[in-house]
Amino acid sequence: MSGHKYDKYFVKEPLGKEGFFPRIIANGSRDFDGAGFSFRLHYITEPGILVKEPHAHDFEQFYFFFNGDLSKYREFHAEVEFSLGEEGEMHLITTPTAVHVPAGMIHGPMNFKRIDEPIIFIDTLLSAQYATR
Repeated sequence: MSGHKYDKYFVKEPLGKEGFFPRIIANGSRDFDGAGFSFRLHYITEPGILVKEPHAHDFEQFYFFFNGDLSKYREFHAEVEFSLGEEGEMHLITTPTAVHVPAGMIHGPMNFKRIDEPIIFIDTLLSAQYATR
């Protein structure tokens, strides 16, 4: 501990691994004095299912999908299937994409179906903590 007045605002090594991918994660409840925001960055290098069941949250969520090599930010060499809405409307993501999931909206599953080159998937929550209902 360096003993600086504002040390609590810095989260060192917010790193982890979940299932088939490494991630960077910061939760408002754990890391930021209960701030209403959480962030997860996933580096996806192989196919896999991230979200298996449809669900909803009491908070807004924003997803971002883009090339793992930012020098090729316009390219996207992957296919991600993502279901949105009560009727399970399936979307196929094949280009860099941002998705807004309003609070209460059913979403999932999310299947990283084909990964020809690594992609980055960012999941941001307007909540201090991840919880489903």
